[in-house]
Parts: sequence; C-alpha cells; structure tokens
Amino acid sequence: MSKIPNLLIFITLIKLTDFSHRRYAKYNAYYLFEERKGRRFIEIINEASAKDENKLQQAEWNYATNLTDENLHKKLAVVAEIAERTKRRWTKLMRIRWNTFWDIDLKRQFKLYSVLGVFALPRPCLARYNEIVGRMEKIYSTNTICDYQDNTKCNLTLENEIAEILKSSRNEPELKHVWLSWRNGIGPRVKNLYTEYVHLCNKAAHLNNFDNNAEMWLDRYEDSNIKAKFMVLWNDIKPLYLQIHAYTRFHLKQIYGDVVDEQGAIPAHLLGNMWAQSWENIATDFLPYPDRTMTDITIKLIEQKYTPLKMFKTAEEFFVSINMSAMPPLFWNNSIIEKPCDRDIICHGSAWDFANGKDFRIKMCTRVTEENFFVIHHEMGHIEYYIQYKDQPFPFRSGANPGFHEAIGDLITLSVKSPCHLPKLNMSSNGFGDPEGFMNNLFMLGMTKIVLLPFAYIVDLWRWEIFAGKITPDNYNRRWWELRREFQGVAPPVARSECDFDPVSKYHVAADTPYIRYFVSFVIQFQFHKAICEAAGQYRKGDPNKELYMCDVYQKPAAGNLLKKMLQMGASRPWPDAMEVLTGQKEMDASALMEFFRPLYVWLERRNRENCVFVGW
Repeated sequence: MSKIPNLLIFITLIKLTDFSHRRYAKYNAYYLFEERKGRRFIEIINEASAKDENKLQQAEWNYATNLTDENLHKKLAVVAEIAERTKRRWTKLMRIRWNTFWDIDLKRQFKLYSVLGVFALPRPCLARYNEIVGRMEKIYSTNTICDYQDNTKCNLTLENEIAEILKSSRNEPELKHVWLSWRNGIGPRVKNLYTEYVHLCNKAAHLNNFDNNAEMWLDRYEDSNIKAKFMVLWNDIKPLYLQIHAYTRFHLKQIYGDVVDEQGAIPAHLLGNMWAQSWENIATDFLPYPDRTMTDITIKLIEQKYTPLKMFKTAEEFFVSINMSAMPPLFWNNSIIEKPCDRDIICHGSAWDFANGKDFRIKMCTRVTEENFFVIHHEMGHIEYYIQYKDQPFPFRSGANPGFHEAIGDLITLSVKSPCHLPKLNMSSNGFGDPEGFMNNLFMLGMTKIVLLPFAYIVDLWRWEIFAGKITPDNYNRRWWELRREFQGVAPPVARSECDFDPVSKYHVAADTPYIRYFVSFVIQFQFHKAICEAAGQYRKGDPNKELYMCDVYQKPAAGNLLKKMLQMGASRPWPDAMEVLTGQKEMDASALMEFFRPLYVWLERRNRENCVFVGW
C-alpha cells in the first residue's frame, strides 16, 4: 500500500489542528478580554451601589425613627432617585455575557446583581409601591386600642400595654377584646392597599424574569426544590409540635372551660401572644414541674438595676467572650435603644447596616424585660454578621441565605437561655444535677422555638399562594384561617369574614418582609449550635453531662472562631457551602433540633398518654 495518502492526511490534520488552536486561542483571548472588562465594571458598580445603599438606609432610618409625612416623602424621593441609577447600571450589566466568565467570584457577583427586585418597576409604579408599603407600615406602627374597662383610654400600644395584657391576663373577655381591637384597627384599612401591593410585586417579579413574586423571594435559596424541602423539615418536626399542642390545650381547658374544645383547635387569643406564634407567656401556668418554678428573669433584671444600655452591654460581652467583635463606636453613638418621647417610631426591633463598613445600628424600643433581653442578643447577632462580612465585595455582604442571618443571634440565645448560663448572670438557681429544672427550661424553649415553626411556615405559604394567583382578594382571610387551623391547630375566637384582614396584623406582612427565613432559622440554629458546642468541647453525644440542651459556649473562643469562618463568607458561595464550613453538612436538617428537644418529647408523650389527651385537632 502506498504511504503517500497517509502522509497527506497527516499534513492536513496538522494544519487543521494548528487552525483549531489558533481559533481556540483567539476565542479565549476574546472572553478573557470580556472578563477583564467585567471585572472593571463590577468594581465601579460595587462602589456606586454601596454609596447608594448608604443613602437609602439613611433615608429609611430617618423615616423609621420619626414617622412623619415629610420623612416619608423624603424617603420616597431617595428611593426613586436610587432606583433610576440602579436600573441604569442593571441595564448595562445585563448586556455583559457574564455567564461565560471563568472567575467564580466575579460570575457570582454578576448573578446576584442580575435580580433587580422592585427597582425594576417603572418609576410611577415604584413610587406607588413604596407609598403603599410606607402607609401599611405606618398604619401598623401607630395602631392603638382602647382599654377593656375604660373606653376613654384609647392609647394602648402593642409594645407596651397590649403585650403585657396578653402575657398576664387570664380574663377571657378581656383577651378577646384586645385580640379583636388590634385586628380591627389595621385589617380593614389595609386590605385594598394590600391587593394593589400584590399586583405591583408580581409586576416587579415579571420584569426580573420570574413567574411571580414568590419565586423571586425564594431565589436567594438557590434551589428549585426548596419548597418541598421546607415541607420535609416541617413533617420531621410536626410530631413534637403535636405533643406540645395537645399538652397546652389540655391545660387551657382546665383554665377556660368550654371556651376550649378538648379535641379541636385552640382559640388564638388564649395563647399569650398577639399572633399565637409563641406560647411562652402562658407556659408558666402549666410547667412540667410547677414546684420547681422558673426564675422570673424580668424581676431579676429589675432587681439588679439593669437598664436598656446595660442589657446591650451584657449581650456585647457574650459575643466578645467567644472572640467575636465588640460593637464599634458608631453603634453606640447612632443606635436608638429606647423609645423617644417626642415622636412616633417603628418600635419593631431591627438591625441596620449602612454599607460603609463602620456604621451599624439597632433600633429598638427596649424595656427591661426577659423578652427584650433575648431580643437584644438576636439583633446584635445581625450586627456581628454585618461586621464579619463587611470586607466582602458589596453583593456578598448578606447572609448565605436569609435564614442564616436570623439564626445567628438566636444561636447565641440558646447558650444564654441554657440552665448552665443563667446562674452565671444571677438570674436562675437552676444548675447541674437538676433534671426537673432542665425539663422546665426545655419546655419554655419549646413553647417558643417549636411553636413558632408552623406559624413562620404559613405566613409565607399564604403569601406564596397569593402571589401565584391561588388565593384572590375575596378569600384572603378564609384561606389564612384554613392554613392556621391546618398547620397550627389554632382558630379565631369569633367568626371572621372577608371584611376582616387578619394576616396584616403581623408586622412582616404589612412591611413586605419575607417570613420563611424564621422557619429556616429555627431549624438551622440547632445545627449551628451543635457544631459550635462540639468545637467548644461542651457537647458530646451520649455523655449525660454534656447534652446538647445544656450547652453554653460563653467564654469559649473555639466556638466563635469556627462561627466566624462561616460568617466571613457572607453570600460569596451558595448557602450549602457555608453550612458545610460550620457543620460539615450541606443540607438543612431537623435532627439536631429533635435531639435537643428529645427529653421534652419523651416526657410530653408519656404525660399526654397518662392524661388520655387527644393528640391532633
């Protein structure tokens, strides 16, 4: 056979290969050039976005801390101005072929910027959206009710008098009056606004290439199957909730008689909280071991002459003890920690990041109470997160997912509330070797941590269905109470109709704030707790002296050092990567929560069985 044809083929292949390499090199050079342009662009956009965020936060702060029409108009003007600039940057960004970039960090920054949110709305629509949310927030925040026995005294506020009535009163007609009055003062005034708000939110979602606003809200979880995973988590936890619900209903029946159906849903006004999202205020009425009564931390705080400032300093000292950051000087200069006497403010506690790496604040109408003491730790947890990721590129300065941010402060309160820590603050006599005290403590925690979970789930489940068009304005309220009965086993004290609009009696609904983050937080904080307790040597599975529910990481720098590794990542990687850094797991998992509460679950099952209590509704 002649070898000439083979030689020709070989020469031809060499030429083709050379051409392919040159073409490939040219292709690579083009995209490397584009990536360099993208890097320069992102540096410019990051600097501009941080400046705009600072200006926006300042305008939001001015309104939230002084609820005047003038401040609202100023805020709306700033929002409109920044929205226009942001949209122009977004338009330029979307022309860049960032999906072809090789640099993972750069590509992720573009991806996060690619979702513009409500700023995608045309200017008139955005102005209307912000006006509606501002009005709903103001209606909520300035709502007052009349005293049950004195109709001329109509200045009772939620944060003070109303909360105290729900906590301490066992007068069923008074509780019903408070429950109804709060909702009647908000719902009818907000329903039409809310319907328009839903339309604008969905319009914004469509402009961001989402089917509806629910999908845009859930985008930060970076998982198309996330709704199904939430349901799996709930089903894992539901057996414990059912036992708590049955035990609580049994004892409320002893107090209120025929008002409570021994096999039905619990009337929502009897549970010690305006939204029945936490039952700890009634928990002391039927502790597992009533002779081992819990120390009243509010009384201890008052006895020890705590002030709001001292409460904040105590929270700061805990974080510092685990090698986290002290609050920077501007925090103490600029925060509002007590309600001003001269103006209306949004009292709902919140943490603020002014996007300049040094100005972090808390706004809170602090009172010297047990609840506020723990809320301070929660809000300061947000500040710690802000501080740890402040040096990240601007789009990475947020939690790995929204639930992570909410989990950090609550993670610390698991140690602060532990029966091993409270004695160190001279706030409890319960110490090691006291199983009855431990059980009471676990029960109190269950009445907050476990009880919130179904509520946190349905607040957004209800909104997801609205945004998806499954719920229309003519059945807003009916569907709300269907979900509350189905998941929480609670019911309104009187019949409700579509003239009412009860969901907006919750601040986060009025304020356009997603709520599933609290569900996520209340699961993953136990995963985080287990991880830092192990790192601190305060937890060892199977060791009765180092059970998870007894762990206190106070003064354990190893716990803070591990935690900081995750916090410093911000949103620079998808949340499973951040989860893995701290816990070694890539999934949200309820097993740590169930392990924490296992002794309570066993105790409740036995007690409900002994009392022949019906479980379910």
